[in-house]
Amino acid sequence: MGTNAGWRWKLGVMLLTLLPIPASAAGNDVRSGPELTNLVLQDCGSCHGMTLKGGLGPPLRPEDLHQLPAEAIAAIIREGVPDTAMPPWKPLLAPEEIDWISRQLKAGTLVSPQ
Repeated sequence: MGTNAGWRWKLGVMLLTLLPIPASAAGNDVRSGPELTNLVLQDCGSCHGMTLKGGLGPPLRPEDLHQLPAEAIAAIIREGVPDTAMPPWKPLLAPEEIDWISRQLKAGTLVSPQ
């Protein structure tokens, strides 16, 4: 291994150690409801609006999701939407977490009081 290649490899390993590892990927238990609620309001809210009323992405309030079953919402979260800013979350969330989020969105329990 040449000097440049060795240096790049070490830098890559160092950067990977700084990345947060999702609980499901780390082999830990599934995140709690409050942790998932925070994830939705912060991470999803960055595109769907902090109060989930829409932004870059569509609104995620129950009245906007009434036509979709929870299973369809889970599929969108899991697989993302091609050719849009909606990424697939299956590498970062456990199936149970995706199902929980989809049911909570459908029920309206994740809507921020703001």
